[in-house]
Amino acid sequence: MERKAFLKTCGFACLGGGALVVAMLEGCGSSKVIAGTIDQSNLVIPANVFDEKNGSFKKYVVVQHPKLKYPVCVYRSTDTEYTALLMRCTHQGAELQVFGDRLECPAHGSQFSNKGQVKNGPADTNLRIFPVTIENNQLLISLK
Repeated sequence: MERKAFLKTCGFACLGGGALVVAMLEGCGSSKVIAGTIDQSNLVIPANVFDEKNGSFKKYVVVQHPKLKYPVCVYRSTDTEYTALLMRCTHQGAELQVFGDRLECPAHGSQFSNKGQVKNGPADTNLRIFPVTIENNQLLISLK
C-alpha cells in the first residue's frame, strides 16, 4: 500500500473510532446529570429521573444547580431510600467523580462509598450527607 493511501485509511479509521467514543461517552454521562431547582432551602428533583425505559432504575443521578459550588450525587437504594452526597472531597476540596457505587477524587485518589464513607485515603473524613424526603413524587434534598 502506498503511503498516501495508508495515511488516508488510518485517518478515516481514527476519526470514525474517535466519533464512536465521543458518542458513547455522551450517552453515558448526559443521562445521569440533571439540573435541579432550589425551593427555599431544598434542592428539588422529580423522583422519576431514576426511571429507565425498561422498567429498571438508575442507581444514581448527579444534580447540578448554578447556586451550588459542587454538584450533589443522589443514590437510590429503594423506592423510598435515597442518599444525597456533596461531591466535594474532604481532603482538599476537589470535585469528585462517580464510578458506579463509589465516588473518587481525581486529585489524590480518595474513594468514598455510595453512603459517603471514606474507603481509601488520603481523605479521613466522610462526605457531607443531605437529608432526602419525598413529597408529591419530588425528592427534596435539604441543603441546611
